[in-house]
Amino acid sequence: MRLIQATRRLLELANNGRLVFTLSDLRAIFSEDKPDNLKATIGRLVKEGILARAHRGVYISRLTPHNADSIEEIAAAIRHGHYNYVSLESALSEYGSISQIPYSLTVMTTGRKGWYSTPIGSIHYTHTSRPPAEIHAGTVDVGRPLRLAREATALRDLRRVGRNMELVAQMDSAKRGQAYAG
Repeated sequence: MRLIQATRRLLELANNGRLVFTLSDLRAIFSEDKPDNLKATIGRLVKEGILARAHRGVYISRLTPHNADSIEEIAAAIRHGHYNYVSLESALSEYGSISQIPYSLTVMTTGRKGWYSTPIGSIHYTHTSRPPAEIHAGTVDVGRPLRLAREATALRDLRRVGRNMELVAQMDSAKRGQAYAG
């Protein structure tokens, strides 16, 4: 496919808020391309800076600025087919249980653990063997690509995986200090 046609299609999708694509998404978008041509089209789009490779088989459009949900969309695409939810430090930061903002999105997954650097941020996956019903009960749908762990679930996950609880303890004591001062 010609670069200008491919760019127009991706721009239309970007204007509708679609910025993250898997290889199968791109196959559908450029359905008239044969497999060898599709590979060449994607290669040209990456070379021209229209697409960026976030991970093997996952791309992000650079035609418009990414939105707040883009990193979660990438996280879901990398671990497609598994249960994933925002937990640990990322969730606790959202709840105000820790004052620091984590340097990466922390995600619990039924897939493999791992750490990935993408063009818009890093993702840290931690494996969980919890059954889907328990995952669903311990998370909430907040209108984003990934569910968010309830505060108690995020704290339990933090303890279970052996992460540093010091930040939570410091925040708890700071809250208690404010309560006595007020």
